Amino acid sequence: MKNFFEILLPAKIDNVIRGTKIPFYIFALYAIVSTVRSCIHLLSPDGGAGTIAGMDLSVAGAEGIIFAFALWGSSQLLFALIQLLAVIRYRSLIPFMWLMLALEVLLRELVGKMKPVTFAHTPPGAIGNQIILPLAALMVVWSLWSAIRQANKVQN
Repeated sequence: MKNFFEILLPAKIDNVIRGTKIPFYIFALYAIVSTVRSCIHLLSPDGGAGTIAGMDLSVAGAEGIIFAFALWGSSQLLFALIQLLAVIRYRSLIPFMWLMLALEVLLRELVGKMKPVTFAHTPPGAIGNQIILPLAALMVVWSLWSAIRQANKVQN
């Protein structure tokens, strides 16, 4: 159990990948995709609400929807920058970042159940959540397991 927490929340945060590098490479790819996605929400004229999510923006209050999507994009961009920072400089935090990603998707799913919205079609993010959540859970377990296994080999 001690190894588990030492790997998930290392006392010394460095640029060393512990265990297999596969979770790192997949996370790096996800961080890039996340950066692009956040910029789309932040910078596109409708925040992606109509053009991507298929929301009807001809209704009263559409400006608020567009504003909310842009705000969402700004917070996504902050998270994406932290993800990129972990990829570039703080690789020992990759298992923790996978855990944060899993929790973030779980919270998005919870909000979607608590405050459902009608879309003209299923937005790409809703489909992505169905892929990212199990992937993130798998990557947390894999990165921790491989790092613990590597640490045990070094001790023996």
